[in-house]
Amino acid sequence: MRIVSATGREDIATVYIADLGSGKLVEFVESTQPPLPRERKWVLIVSVLFGCPVKCLMCDAGDDYKGKLSKEELFAQIDYLVRKRFPQGDVPVEKFKIQFARMGEPALNTAVLDVLDEIQDRYRIPGFLPSISTVAPMGTDGFFERLLDVKRRKYSGGRFQLQFSIHTTDQTQRDRMVPVKKWGFDRIAQYVDRFHTEGDKKVTLNFALAEGMPVDAGVLRAHFSPEKFVIKITPINPTHRAMENGLSSYVDPYDGNRTYETVEALRSAGYEVILSIGEVEENRIGSNCGQFVMRHLRGAQTAGRGAYAYWG
Repeated sequence: MRIVSATGREDIATVYIADLGSGKLVEFVESTQPPLPRERKWVLIVSVLFGCPVKCLMCDAGDDYKGKLSKEELFAQIDYLVRKRFPQGDVPVEKFKIQFARMGEPALNTAVLDVLDEIQDRYRIPGFLPSISTVAPMGTDGFFERLLDVKRRKYSGGRFQLQFSIHTTDQTQRDRMVPVKKWGFDRIAQYVDRFHTEGDKKVTLNFALAEGMPVDAGVLRAHFSPEKFVIKITPINPTHRAMENGLSSYVDPYDGNRTYETVEALRSAGYEVILSIGEVEENRIGSNCGQFVMRHLRGAQTAGRGAYAYWG
């Protein structure tokens, strides 16, 4: 693997573009969570596909799908970042999180599960917390069955983070935002009944929430128990595709003190709600969810406020 470019800030996030050979380019990210130092929390975000066939309306990675990364190509991203910081492979970080979420839907690549099965044999990572965020495409039952097995054997007791990205409770709008066939709410809930056991982290329902996209607490309560699910609401980041598709963020990333009717309604319905507003500087770096530097560098000029500013 050859690093083609790297840009960012040491104290926030860095985006790496790498050539895996034969002209196959991939992006991956390392980040911290200010004010926490790297020794307290270190996050790696790796790509699992070359492009993505899902093409979510807010995600810049949904172009030019060219297949799956192999297990060793996934490990190449992780190994580069781990050895760069910790050459011996000992990662003395209190919370060492790897998100399989930079580019590509993880449930479409079973090599992700190979990595989860083997990674603790490659490195000493006592604080390791793997994270999978998925839209749960149809036809991926085999992935989720094996994920259940890996999690039970190696990541029980609160050592795994699973997230379903659903974005709205309106099924027509959900199909527009995530334009592939996918599990319905009942199917997600049935799986989580098997996945979530005592001591596990609650499973996250993620809403990258756009203006006009309803989140009905009654609909959620009909399917998802607050005992097993936590709600996370994030901004729509200022990506090229969000601008092209006319999506405006319900959450203002520049106003951390604002209250939101949707958040309060969900809390009143008994849900733990995380209003997740990260560092705005990450939009400028291009490291936030839905951002994809290579699309920006191909010449698109429609990204939102300050996005990709570090890349010209």
